Amino acid sequence: MSKKKSFSWSEQCEPHKLRTKEIISQHPEIRQLIGKNPYTFLVILLCVGIQIGMSWILYDESWWFIFPCAYLVGAFACHTLFICIHECSHNLIFKNRTLNTISGIIANLPLVFPSSVSFQKYHLKHHAFQGIEELDADMPSEWEARLVNNSSLGKALWLLFYPIVQALRLHRMSKEIKMFDKWLVVNYLVQLVFVAFIFYFLKWKAIVYLLASFFFSVGLHPLGARWIQEHFLTHDEEQETKSYYGVLNTVNLNVGYHNEHHDFPSIPWNNLPKIKKIAGQHYTSLGYHSSYTKLLFRFLFDRRLSLYSRVARNNRGKTKMS
Repeated sequence: MSKKKSFSWSEQCEPHKLRTKEIISQHPEIRQLIGKNPYTFLVILLCVGIQIGMSWILYDESWWFIFPCAYLVGAFACHTLFICIHECSHNLIFKNRTLNTISGIIANLPLVFPSSVSFQKYHLKHHAFQGIEELDADMPSEWEARLVNNSSLGKALWLLFYPIVQALRLHRMSKEIKMFDKWLVVNYLVQLVFVAFIFYFLKWKAIVYLLASFFFSVGLHPLGARWIQEHFLTHDEEQETKSYYGVLNTVNLNVGYHNEHHDFPSIPWNNLPKIKKIAGQHYTSLGYHSSYTKLLFRFLFDRRLSLYSRVARNNRGKTKMS
């Protein structure tokens, strides 16, 4: 692959609907995997508890000790919480939609910034309109790609501040997605109370630990390589979704099975490996990743990889164009 100067434009619709139909026709038993996993709520409580406990342990520790703890402990707990919010956005924890929204708000607590309700609004658009800039918040903007180019430093800074970058993308979606509602207000108020509570009892070091944990969890960290794994063109110019089959799927709650998830977004995380087991012939021929650390370094230092290494499209249809 040579250095890219533009996105790879496709005239086709998002690539997963057709494969889903083919797999279902061959393996109708996969429908039995569709459902809810209420035990995910226990994972939320565990990770929230870990972060509150770590904040209490570290509130009077030396500054030099806080950041390694955030990188080695907090980032993993926060990343799992982010995946739990993802499960809530698909309503995969409880049958009741409101309970899923509330669960997402609880999972959001140690992440400092209120984001669960807005994520719930725009994430499903990513599935339906993958690669369409005004509807897919996962798709880099043209200005991002130009600014970062293929510079190693630029890519490192882009990952480090990825939460801010993604928040800036929401403006381009505001014409088609209504963000403001009562649940967004609740999300902001609950988050404000939680952060005020932590600051009142545990002071600045606890807040800095939570902030560092959050930024590491989705940024310049092996876990941050998930953003590259999922939809960057790391293998060829055609396959725009890649799965990750590695040990960190324990932390990721199997969302590394990303082709499987996009093909069957109504199947909860615990059943995603079963999709590959049942319909393996549809996945074994696809490119995949097995190491986030290796992928992180490749993204940073391979000049052929940049933010332009993505498929963009305008076609909003459900089937391929003729």
